[in-house]
Amino acid sequence: MSTLAYLKSFFKDKDVASVTPTSRFCVRKVCRPIDFSKDITIVEYGAGAGVFSRYLLQHMTNDSHLYLFETNEILFEKLQQINDSRVTSYDQSVEFANQLLPKDIVGTVDFIISGIPFSFLDPDTKSSVLNQSYQLLRVGGEFLAYQTSGHLKDPLEETFGNVSTRWEWRNIPPMTVYRAEKR
Repeated sequence: MSTLAYLKSFFKDKDVASVTPTSRFCVRKVCRPIDFSKDITIVEYGAGAGVFSRYLLQHMTNDSHLYLFETNEILFEKLQQINDSRVTSYDQSVEFANQLLPKDIVGTVDFIISGIPFSFLDPDTKSSVLNQSYQLLRVGGEFLAYQTSGHLKDPLEETFGNVSTRWEWRNIPPMTVYRAEKR
């Protein structure tokens, strides 16, 4: 994806946290827990220009579904270029995910992948987004996130009761990769 689109977005939108697309190394590390041989439902927060989305669609079964959230106009426009019947896109905030997503998937989502900059959110919004995520996931479903620091560990531990972290150094900037499971 175009670094230019990210640069434009970074300077125009205070909620865009990166000037470059996520590296393939980070994408693979975040997606490592996903079993793509099964029909799955994935929700992606902060889908950007579709780096994760395209990777996921290349590996997902035909009966899987991907729900994308992106509030930045420039990046959302890039997402609209993905022409795949397995994709549903929202240009609204993940703060409203449980209200926007189909009611029948609440409690059945297999994975949530999040690149939204949680450090930019106030504590109440952060807590609300994580609690909604917990509600969206099925038991055994996982919240997978990537952030520029370790700031998300405690809030994830508080919401999910478990979290593991790893670093991906081959990304600009380096990323902390989080994994929390709904038990």
